[in-house]
Amino acid sequence: MSSDTFTTALFLITAVIAAGVLISAIFPVVYQMAGTFSSAGHASDQRLRTDFKIVLAVANNSQYARVWMKNTGSEQIPVSDIKRSDVICGNAGDFNRMSLSTSDKLTDGQWLYILSDLNVNNYWDPGETVEIDALTQKLDISGSPNYFQFTLPDGIWRSDQFTVSAPP
Repeated sequence: MSSDTFTTALFLITAVIAAGVLISAIFPVVYQMAGTFSSAGHASDQRLRTDFKIVLAVANNSQYARVWMKNTGSEQIPVSDIKRSDVICGNAGDFNRMSLSTSDKLTDGQWLYILSDLNVNNYWDPGETVEIDALTQKLDISGSPNYFQFTLPDGIWRSDQFTVSAPP
């Protein structure tokens, strides 16, 4: 009888140790997956709440394009995201990615922004407008369509086509 008790006790101890090893191996993986799903859900939620619209895009024969965009989403967009955004502008068949100007003076292939920051919090808040000024020699002044695209660092983008108007 004692050998049966001893064998049962060994099986019970082995089962408890095996369950402990299994839990200690699986628990970190489950915890990490929960964190991954949580962060993916947060990023997805943020992308869904971030939206903006190109209100107007115009240019004249001086090769300056001016574009006004309004934050139509419910998410604030930091000024740092505006600075890290991609601006593409030019003829619909010949455009390039432009760089952010570090001064108020534009040279060919550069853009700058003016944020109508109503509450001066360094965020592009819902309802606020950003003006993008871009200088590029790639604008078609003959009346063919030109292309403008603004892409935030998280991949949300809007584009518009416009023609260059001759000054009166």
